Amino acid sequence: MWRVVATSSALRFGMLLFLLAGFGVMLLLTPLPDPATLPHLADRLGGFAPVAAVLGGALLLVALVPRTFITLAAGAIFGMLPGALYALGAALLAAAVGFAVGRLLGRDFVAERVRGRLARLDRWFTRQSVFGVMTVRLLPISGFGLVSYGYGTTGARLLPFLTGSVIASAPTAFGYAALGAAVTSPGGINWYAAAPAALGFIASAVLLTRWWRAERRTRATLPLK
Repeated sequence: MWRVVATSSALRFGMLLFLLAGFGVMLLLTPLPDPATLPHLADRLGGFAPVAAVLGGALLLVALVPRTFITLAAGAIFGMLPGALYALGAALLAAAVGFAVGRLLGRDFVAERVRGRLARLDRWFTRQSVFGVMTVRLLPISGFGLVSYGYGTTGARLLPFLTGSVIASAPTAFGYAALGAAVTSPGGINWYAAAPAALGFIASAVLLTRWWRAERRTRATLPLK
């Protein structure tokens, strides 16, 4: 019976790897459109444009398209403030989908095999607060979609993960949406509205510094082997 369960979890984990590999190949072979050519899409979609922006952006993030491009495009199409909000909505939805897929396809496989330091790392993810998720999101370790899949394979809780993901995404959402809006209407951007991005970058630096110091204190208290 145990072998059947182990084989099933291995097959699901293989499906996850195959899915990510397929997204990676598709990303390499499919050229991204120029954000400057996208604003006419909002006119064609009319009142459905915001919904399409959130759903389409989420699908692209799940397919490992960089969040930078999606936020630039949202700013170019809708303007800075609406574009930033739609990009954050897409990020929230994509984080939930990526987490769910990672949990469904990869969690059992990982939980059955983690040992030693990997087990301690998994327990760290399980205990993580919103602050911990924000710290990981702000580290330049991987793309938005890939981190979402990875979190799903750990014991992390969904609500802190989603909350931390959105908070960590907010600064760059406003900043890149402002850049995208400047592409299509350079004279119509109120750059004071981009202040949340600047404050967010400062907050990011503070968070990373606090995390680094906390890690140093933790290592200093660990018993020597």
